[in-house]
This record gives sequence, structure tokens and C-alpha cells, in this order.
Amino acid sequence: MQRFLIFLAILLGLATTTAAQIGKNVSVAAGTDEDKALAAIYAAADGPDKVALLDKFMTEHGNGDLELLGDELYVQTYLAQKNYAKVFEYGEKALTLDPNSLSTAVNMLHAAAEQGDAEKIFAFGEKISAIIARYKALPAPEGTSAKDWDTFKADSLKNSQADIGYAEYTLVNVAFKTPDPAARAAYLERYAAAFPESPYTASVREQLAFAYQQAQNPPKMVETAQGILTTDPNNVSMLVLLADYWSDNGQELDKAAANAQKALDVLATATKPENMTDEQWQQQVSLQKGLAYSSLGQVYVNMNHNAEAVNAFKRASPLLKSDTFSYARNLYRLGFTLAKMKRIPEARPVLVEAASINGPYKARAQETLDKIGGAGSRHTPR
Repeated sequence: MQRFLIFLAILLGLATTTAAQIGKNVSVAAGTDEDKALAAIYAAADGPDKVALLDKFMTEHGNGDLELLGDELYVQTYLAQKNYAKVFEYGEKALTLDPNSLSTAVNMLHAAAEQGDAEKIFAFGEKISAIIARYKALPAPEGTSAKDWDTFKADSLKNSQADIGYAEYTLVNVAFKTPDPAARAAYLERYAAAFPESPYTASVREQLAFAYQQAQNPPKMVETAQGILTTDPNNVSMLVLLADYWSDNGQELDKAAANAQKALDVLATATKPENMTDEQWQQQVSLQKGLAYSSLGQVYVNMNHNAEAVNAFKRASPLLKSDTFSYARNLYRLGFTLAKMKRIPEARPVLVEAASINGPYKARAQETLDKIGGAGSRHTPR
């Protein structure tokens, strides 16, 4: 029997079975029994008949690298049949024979995505990331110049970009849609580690900071936000996030004020991203400016600069109306500060409005109103 030409180096293959080409490439000599058997398999519909042909092929020819080819064909066939258990079974066999088979890992990711299994999605996504990392690190084969090898690998990765992009998008989508903030943060961390050069990674890192905030994990939130600002010092979202957190907790007041003011300075000359509508951009800028002014106001409160605080809170209020929580909090801060300054007639309507908004500041605003006597008392809060 004629032996088959097997390319065992990890190269970009010319396999007809998949667009992903990183991994072993198995070529079969034309006109052989194996070639005829494979032609029949490729021509068959993805159903029981194709599986039967594959079973026969593996019995007669499934040795060496043709075993790998057979396992990869099983994966594709069972994926088309939505038999996910078989996809994973034969996928693991194929990856044992060729740990760098990008096509196999991508097909397994497809199966996990169709199942909606987040853990499997991330597991296979990380396999894909590892395959790509190993491929990028491959030294030039003997007799090939480093320049030619780098060009070859760049072309290979470009040809595989559709699969890589699919993997990146699938993992990001799962992470962003995970409702529990602690679980979402864990997925976002894994994504940033697996795909540090992805076009989504900058947004992922920002969302990671917000996920830690929602998960009530301030140390990780601060660490993540500060890490982003190390490489992107004008990141308004992170400047505002830290200013808001520190001012609300009476910590790092100088840094909070500096961050809030820097955010306002950056926003003054910021331009709308191409992927946002004018309305979306205006709402985002208004909210970020409002949070920055409210943070400055809270810094002034902590420093007992109440007049400056009132001015900052007043500037913040109209900008925060799109976010109920932030708007109610700012109203409460403004009303409480005015009451502390014995400016009771000004404080009452502000606190009444704050008390009318459902949320964590409703009760606090009402309590302050009760202390100043509602509509008539001249008492001031302590």
C-alpha cells in the first residue's frame, strides 16, 4: 500500500475540511484506496450514512495520522448533527493526537456555544488561545530565514482570523451576559489573560473593574482601575470610577479630586467614537461629567468646604438624570449639605425630590427631612 505524505510540522495546512489551518496537515496521495474512501466521505450528507463510511474508513485505514484525520471528520460530522457528546468525545481524541489542531478546538467551541455551556465555552476558548500562543512562539525551521518565517506565520494567522475572531467574540459575549457580577468578573479575568491582544480586551478590562464594583470587591476594583490608568491615563471611565469610590468613602481625597478634575478636562475635548450615535455620546458624556462633579462635591463635603460642595452638586444634578441611582444620591448629598448650612428652604425641595425616588437614598432623604421638620421646622441635621 502506498504510504501517505504526512506533513508533521505545525504549519498552515491546506486541508479541505476546515478554514482553520494551524495544526498538522495530512495529505493523501491521489488515486489510492484511502483517497477514494475520503472522497466518498466528503460527498456524503452529514447523517448516519456518513458516520458509517467514517467507521469503515477508520477500521481499514485509521492508523497514524489518518486516525487524526478521521477523528477530525467525526467532529465535523457530529457537529452538523448536533450530537455534542460525540463532538467532545472525538474532539478530545483529535487533540490528544494533535494538541495544536485549531480546527478541532474551534469546532468544539461551536458545540459548546450551541449548548450554551459557559464553562465549556471558556475552556475551549482557552485551548484556542494556547494553540495560537504556541504557534506564534515557534522558531523558524532549519533552512528558513527568520524574516520569511515571520511572514509565513503572519499569513497563517491572518488566514485563521475568522476562527480566532469567532472565539474572541463568543467568550466576550458569554462574559458580558453573565448576570452574577462575581462570576462575570471571573470570566472577564480569564478572557483578558487568554486574549490580551484582542480588540475587545480594553473594554473587557473596563467592564472587569465595574464587575468588581458590583460584586462589592473594592480592592480588586481599585487594582483593576489603577492598572488601566497606568497604560491609559486619560481613561475617563476609570478616572470617574475611582473618584466616585474614594470620595463616597472619604478616602484618598486628593486623588479623588484630581481624578474628577482630570476627567472633566479630558471630556472637554473628547470626540464621539464612530460606533456611537450622537444621543448615546451625549448621554455618556453628561453622566460622566455629572459623576465627576458629584465626586468633587463629596470631596468638598469631607473637607468641610460646604459652599464649594453645593456648587458642585448643583452642577451635577441636571447631568445625572439618566441614572436614577446617581441622581438620587446627588440630590441627597445636596439637600443634606444645604440643611447642614442651615439653608433649610433650599434643602427641603431637594430632599423631598430625593425621598420620592425609590432606592437606597429614599429613606436617608426622608430621615433628614424629618430632622429639619418637613415643611415647617427650622431644625437642622446633626
